[in-house]
Amino acid sequence: MPALHDLAANSYGGDEAGLICGYLFDADASEPVRAIGSVQAAAWLGEQGGNGIASNAYAWLHFNLSHAQAERWLVRHAKLSDTFYETLHEGLPSTRIERADDSLIAVINDVHFEFSFEPSDISTLWISVGPRLVVTARTKPLRSVDALRTAVKAGDAPRSSTELLEHLLRAQADVLVKIVRGVTSRIDRIEDELLAGRLDHKRARLGVLRRLLVRLQRLLAPEPAALFRLLQRPPAWMSEPDAQELRGSTEEFSVVLRDMQALQERIKLLQEEIAANVNEDNNRSLFVLTVVTVLALPINILAGLFGMNVGGIPLAEHKHGFWIVVAIVASFTAVAAWAAFRKKR
Repeated sequence: MPALHDLAANSYGGDEAGLICGYLFDADASEPVRAIGSVQAAAWLGEQGGNGIASNAYAWLHFNLSHAQAERWLVRHAKLSDTFYETLHEGLPSTRIERADDSLIAVINDVHFEFSFEPSDISTLWISVGPRLVVTARTKPLRSVDALRTAVKAGDAPRSSTELLEHLLRAQADVLVKIVRGVTSRIDRIEDELLAGRLDHKRARLGVLRRLLVRLQRLLAPEPAALFRLLQRPPAWMSEPDAQELRGSTEEFSVVLRDMQALQERIKLLQEEIAANVNEDNNRSLFVLTVVTVLALPINILAGLFGMNVGGIPLAEHKHGFWIVVAIVASFTAVAAWAAFRKKR
């Protein structure tokens, strides 16, 4: 039975409550970062209303929303703002950070862990940040939060819940920088192939990359503005150094978004150049077809006339009639070819 229980938990990507990972941060303790499960987290949240034993201690809990028990556990133990649960169910993926009571509610978009440069490989991460508790929740494995989880397991201990949010935003910015570099590398290869005259399927590949960048920019663009408005009136528990760090992460996002815009313009120019090359090839093929049609026109007309099998066909009894007709056809064909190629020049 325990083996079956573990298998079920692993299939959901978390423990029996859908908790993927949980960490308790306490700079004054002998162990600044301690991994906790859902049972320990529930006990810690129950102590002093979730304030913990040490006043500067806080917890980070990361949940898999695909697990049926995850939201129920949060409602029962976490005492989060109603706005957080409304955000989970409203289905609006646009990035934003807003205040709700004495906490911050954030919706950010991230790429899947198994990212393959497809527009569909983007999902949402929901975040609730308070002075003593940070909750993140997702339905599919995401790159940024996994990078933060790896950093925490390696010993990185943010001193406050706001700094943990700032680390997550910077991890997301790093992931986006890698995406921009990957897209740039793919565009460079496509451009080299274009200059070498190998068209293949580059238009479709450029279209996929452009859709990816457009979707990322559309989902991420509101974030700097929303964060800037929030930092004009931060919660009372947020210190000024933490607010400055969040402003710094906003600037990193702005730089990445500008790089994405530049890449979109570059892709657009390449698509226009490829379209021009395709149109030129089509025009060349159409010209060849037109020339062939014009050259075949005289012989088709004469063949139609002489093939009617009616009386009075010219040269029917002439011993050199065939060669006379060939000469007539050749003459008309030469005139037609001269006219066609003169028009082309």
